[in-house]
Amino acid sequence: MVTAELAATLPVVVFVLVVVLNAVLIGVNQVRCVDSARVAARAAARGDSAAAVRAVGERAGPSGVTVVAERSADEVTVTVRAPAPGPFGWLVGGRPLSSSVTAPVERGDDGSPVESGGAP
Repeated sequence: MVTAELAATLPVVVFVLVVVLNAVLIGVNQVRCVDSARVAARAAARGDSAAAVRAVGERAGPSGVTVVAERSADEVTVTVRAPAPGPFGWLVGGRPLSSSVTAPVERGDDGSPVESGGAP
């Protein structure tokens, strides 16, 4: 009796475990997207080049991440997107994971925007 009940419920337990683990993986990758956007926004605010900002964001983010930085006179906005991982990406509605961070542009002693790594 117990063997038949176990055989009937084991696939359900395994499926639920896989869904829960995938949900945790999605959460971890969302946190990595937030961290990636924060680090890239800090680099962009310092005046680093677009390639350097992208490289920093890609290094901090999950695999498959795209980093887009937009600059204005007073602030930079970095948006990071990554595909939802695992076989249950539909848990987030099929949308990519994303995060956007806006940071003020760092200025030198004379009030002008800092270029490439900060003021001397």
